[in-house]
Amino acid sequence: MALDGEGLLERLRTELPGLPEALQRVAELILKDPEEAAQATIVDLAERSGTSPATVTRFCRTLGFRGYAGLRVAVATEIGRAAQARWEIDVDRDISPVDPLQRVLGVIVNSDTRAIRETADRLDLDAVEVVATGIAEAIGSGRRVEVFGIGSSAAAATELVFRLQRLRVACWHRSEAHSALSSAALLRPGDLAIGVSHSGRTREVIEFLAEAGEHGATTVAVTSYPRSPLAETAEVVLTTETRETTFRLAALSALHSQLLVLDLVYVAVAQRSHPAVDESFELTARAVQTHRLPEHPIRKGKHR
Repeated sequence: MALDGEGLLERLRTELPGLPEALQRVAELILKDPEEAAQATIVDLAERSGTSPATVTRFCRTLGFRGYAGLRVAVATEIGRAAQARWEIDVDRDISPVDPLQRVLGVIVNSDTRAIRETADRLDLDAVEVVATGIAEAIGSGRRVEVFGIGSSAAAATELVFRLQRLRVACWHRSEAHSALSSAALLRPGDLAIGVSHSGRTREVIEFLAEAGEHGATTVAVTSYPRSPLAETAEVVLTTETRETTFRLAALSALHSQLLVLDLVYVAVAQRSHPAVDESFELTARAVQTHRLPEHPIRKGKHR
């Protein structure tokens, strides 16, 4: 959690389901009226949330603040930023069935841009270093990298594997739970298992990481919920951010943030594999060259 307050309210929405019940009540009260919460004393906030000052203090420390004063400043700071940018907390997320495409495009761009920015701001780069180094060390060593994600997260998992394979990483994506569990059971110390799940509560992905961990593999979770069961199962956690819009629930909005995180991992691996990576790119480009149509001027005309 960022201590300067940037994105604090959005992060509270993300973290809310995973908080203990008493802390949830404090979070809900802040989200309901951030301006009033920023002006309230710790006693007022405790009374209105049906908790105690000790619970509010624990809530603050859970988010990374030393005390209630830090939380108040963070909430007030974010409110000020939102007002200055005319980007209120819940504005421009709603899309009606009759909205013109120009507005729909603007809502999607604003939502995804902010989610990507918030992901970048909160990403643990030390964790990325650990993952990238582990993958790079797998090149040519006989070590394996297994990636598992289902549903909407499967797209991000598949893309990571496609990129890493071009760096000569022994890497696979399993799209079926039994296949993933069987592969996880064959992993050994030095291998990596990466589970991708926005919610961090997808049973199959959790079981995959748990199985891999039992056999000594390094386990990595890519999730929007750092206190989720998946994150608790993993040794290394890479967090993503999402911003829902109408017709796009959080799980469907998470792909761009997931791709950002995994793209960073891929580039970091490529850095550690240079200059051998240049040879890999040249060989793979040459292999598919005959399957590309020759370049020719684009014909202008009607859409077909």
